[in-house]
Amino acid sequence: GASALILAGSQAQKQTYLPQIASGDLITALAVDEGPHHDPSHITLSATKSGAGYTLSGEKRYVVDGAEAGLLIVAARTSGGESDQNGITLFLVPADAKGVTRTALKTLDAHAAANILFANVEVGADAVLGSVDAGFATLDAVLDRARIGIAAEAIGAADAAFEMTSEYLKVRKQFGQLIGSFQSMQHRAAIMFTELELTRSAVAAAFTALDDNANTVAQLASLAKARAAETLHLVSNETVQMHGGIGMTDVHDSGLYMKRARVLEALYGGESFHRDRYARIGGY
Repeated sequence: GASALILAGSQAQKQTYLPQIASGDLITALAVDEGPHHDPSHITLSATKSGAGYTLSGEKRYVVDGAEAGLLIVAARTSGGESDQNGITLFLVPADAKGVTRTALKTLDAHAAANILFANVEVGADAVLGSVDAGFATLDAVLDRARIGIAAEAIGAADAAFEMTSEYLKVRKQFGQLIGSFQSMQHRAAIMFTELELTRSAVAAAFTALDDNANTVAQLASLAKARAAETLHLVSNETVQMHGGIGMTDVHDSGLYMKRARVLEALYGGESFHRDRYARIGGY
């Protein structure tokens, strides 16, 4: 929410919302996806001109923190076809606005998310974030920041799972020997360590590009997200496997890492989405 306001908000919008976000009094949520897969340019939720403002109608699915947020940043279609990048406008919509219905979801990893229905929700012209019909560039920039942040969380989760597994290999005995002494287990641990180091470099490069406001942010964000998703998938699987039967239960943390991993992999674009995006940006 703060990134969207900093990138495209008017002075009045920044003065109204940023202090509340900074103090923790206001939670924001980005309402973008409408289908089962991440596709930020596929927007059918309509925003039609109504008097001095707009009327929003449609539905957003799996909005992270959607049930708890006080302010929704909504990607809506003001013109163009349903998959056109042109014609997308961002709106600031109070979560308690008339016509907004939020349905909290029971998620795999127990993190908050909701489906949100907008039934003829009326907002003023001052609710527009940025320019009418030209909101996709801001949306994509905000999403890239989210993707880089998710990649960082993913590498952190993978690191923690790897360290936990590494310690387990040093204490668990089977056939009278520490399982960490078995060459096959050592090979698997070495592969995880190598993938973690490669992914750490990709995530660091994306953060550096973001800090430098480089023109490579989008490509490096997709690289970091794809690599982090793949690495976390590997490490979370191996963590469960190497812990044996206890890894399949919620009694042990390994299963919790796997559940969070599956959500992070898909959130704001999975591996295939970002591999394809990385290639397209690179001209392949």
